[in-house]
Amino acid sequence: MGRSEAGKTSLTQALKGEELHYVKTQYTNTTEDTIDSPGEYAESKRFSVGLACFSFEADVIAIVQSADEPFNLFGPCLHTFILRPLIGVITKTDSSFANIPMIEQWMREAGCERIFHVNNVTREGIDELLAYLQDDLPKLTLEQAKFKQRLGLNEWDPLPDGVCYPEGIG
Repeated sequence: MGRSEAGKTSLTQALKGEELHYVKTQYTNTTEDTIDSPGEYAESKRFSVGLACFSFEADVIAIVQSADEPFNLFGPCLHTFILRPLIGVITKTDSSFANIPMIEQWMREAGCERIFHVNNVTREGIDELLAYLQDDLPKLTLEQAKFKQRLGLNEWDPLPDGVCYPEGIG
């Protein structure tokens, strides 16, 4: 998710190894491994609830912001509203107006676990992002997920040192 012209659609094309071509995303496009939403969903309170609904179908949520982003759409602690791992993807890293430290700060404040720098045109950073996305999340039983939830953890968070699953659910 990200505002219009942040590079979301170009990013999905780069991740799939496609030749980049401009397409204005008019509606949410889903494929086997991506959900590409219009920037207007992130830009409007009325439509942003759609992003929350789509997030339930995703393994990972990515905030996509260009390096020359003039303002931030995402508030602090965004990760508390999303029940999936949240990552940041900074696009257009070669822009002469890039302010990468500011974008990274916004993403850290939102709660991004990892931040990737990519250039959709040169494909710089795409392989690192692909490697992260191809890692399978650990599979949990319902009982294991409930146990982690009681500890205040997300399903993808590791158990704290010295804590084990109770006998019978590990």
